[in-house]
Amino acid sequence: MNKYYIFFLMIFTLSCVKEKSTEKITSKKPQQKQSIKNTSLILLGTIQDAGSPQIGCEKDCCKDLFKNPDYKRQVISLGLIDKQNNKTYLFDATPDIKTQMKMLSKYNNEINKELTDGIFLTHAHIGHYAGLMYLGKESINSKNVTVYAMPKMKTFISNNGPWSQLVKSENINLSEIKNEETIQLSNKINVTPILVPHRDEYSETVGYRIKGPNKSALFIPDIDKWEKWNKNIIDEIKKVDYAFLDATFYSGKEIDSRDISQIPHPFIIESLEKFKDLSKEEKSKIIFIHFNHTNPVINPNSKESKTIIEQGYKIGRFEDIFEL
Repeated sequence: MNKYYIFFLMIFTLSCVKEKSTEKITSKKPQQKQSIKNTSLILLGTIQDAGSPQIGCEKDCCKDLFKNPDYKRQVISLGLIDKQNNKTYLFDATPDIKTQMKMLSKYNNEINKELTDGIFLTHAHIGHYAGLMYLGKESINSKNVTVYAMPKMKTFISNNGPWSQLVKSENINLSEIKNEETIQLSNKINVTPILVPHRDEYSETVGYRIKGPNKSALFIPDIDKWEKWNKNIIDEIKKVDYAFLDATFYSGKEIDSRDISQIPHPFIIESLEKFKDLSKEEKSKIIFIHFNHTNPVINPNSKESKTIIEQGYKIGRFEDIFEL
């Protein structure tokens, strides 16, 4: 009798171990997406261009991630789902575009469409347009995906390989847009590009104002400093319901190997000071995004993250959904 008891006890124990082990592995994988009922924006990534972990990084912020990647650390991208017309749009074509387009198709699962209906580019830095390469003949060999680009950005893509090959092969169809001129995507959705100052080596840089059926958003993943802009950021925040704002560095102190003046962005501590007199309602509109791999706010349990939340702001997190 004792032998049978020990035998069944061993089987039960092993089955529990196996179940826990499987749970540990699958908990790191994306869960099945639920269909979104209303026109919405989705944060498909929140990390700065070069990702997290970043190449060559040996700091604590990266070293464990090379062994144990975090699928939530996607490069900054915003998705738009137009529920009325069953269309989807991407803001910026990142190196993580494969995953991000798949996420959009899962969220909008009423139709079987893997590619987005349009891509809005902000500028010619690697994290914001390099994903276009996956539309070429080495990959899906897409047909005339609409890519919205400012004049200099359009010229840059058209005249420089390998991007020009996408145009010649009709993988993409470049649609020129202009500062402050609204693009009407449907009778209830429009998008307006807004020039912002930012190291424009190859193209101009824009943010976007996105207006939906009921709400609107401001998307500025990159800007040098708020004071360099010819617009008042506080006034712009007041015009919208959501403000996705550049928060690349927390204070700049996390960068100790490069000249921070050569890569200007609004430090989070600068933004907190600038926005401190906003009402509680206005502060709640602000969603910080575009985090460098060194930025402590990537960790929701960091004191820096808690400081931001306590002051009434939001920190953009992967797969956050905002109804428009």
